Amino acid sequence: MDKLRGAMDFCIRHQTVLGYSIVSLLTAASEWIFSSVVFKCPCNSMNMLYGSVFLIVPAFILLLLGYMVNARTWRLLTGSCPPQTRCSSSPWRTCTRYCNMLMPVTARASVAPLTWIAVALLRASFYECAASGNSLIKNLMCKDKEQECHELLVKIPCNEKLSKSVSDEFLSLQAQSQLIGWLLIASIMTVALISTCVIHCRSPVSYLQLKFWKIYSKKEWELFETKAEEHAARLAEININCFFEATDPAPFQTPSNEDWQKISFLYTFNSQEQYYSMIHKFVNTNRGNSVTFGEGDQCLPILGFVDEARAGESVF
Repeated sequence: MDKLRGAMDFCIRHQTVLGYSIVSLLTAASEWIFSSVVFKCPCNSMNMLYGSVFLIVPAFILLLLGYMVNARTWRLLTGSCPPQTRCSSSPWRTCTRYCNMLMPVTARASVAPLTWIAVALLRASFYECAASGNSLIKNLMCKDKEQECHELLVKIPCNEKLSKSVSDEFLSLQAQSQLIGWLLIASIMTVALISTCVIHCRSPVSYLQLKFWKIYSKKEWELFETKAEEHAARLAEININCFFEATDPAPFQTPSNEDWQKISFLYTFNSQEQYYSMIHKFVNTNRGNSVTFGEGDQCLPILGFVDEARAGESVF
């Protein structure tokens, strides 16, 4: 029992890393299935198109899915441009703010597509097919050679023995693909490390306060879900009883549309009046009626967890 509890605690503490790892493993497994079962290079003039589609299109689809399943995307967009307001009076400022907000969403959504491309390059099937039909590769590998070299090059994905007879001066197509794959992985890891260091260096709060803040955000959302479920169940019960019993409903307080809108705003950090969430800010500014409620200095990536604490909510 103690070992099981320890394993559960470990999973909870490292749920983000484990989540990324699971996504990467599933993506790698999908790529292996596609390259082994579905992918069949035509070994003709269609090589470039066919190989490129298998390399890029699934990655693009995974990127779109990453946006779709991220609750922060819909939290950002829902109600941001209602018809009655005709969107923002300052489109440039709104666009800039949205781009800053979408940066962490894009980083998370890019895990699966980048994994697909990296694994595909290491396996080399897609690149080998696409490169064998690329005119630039043909000119480099078949320089000062007869037309027969071009014809043999497009057939390499179907016959690996032809690779040696085409060119000895350049790396084989498989080696080129694996080299690009490792460079891509190294580049991704370097950018991720540098970005993480910069983000943490720009944190407006200390390490321990940041940990406390994350705990608060998680607990607040858990209590919000519990209270919202109880409140919704109570309201539904009152309405159903009144319907079947043909009686008038007793007064029952629920937040107004304006109140819901106020606590749904994306969090912005204000160094003068620090609040841990929009609900925290709402209840401490006279239910959002204070002039300071709409003030915010900046949207820092390090504090993205304030809105992302709702990662478990339904995205649709």
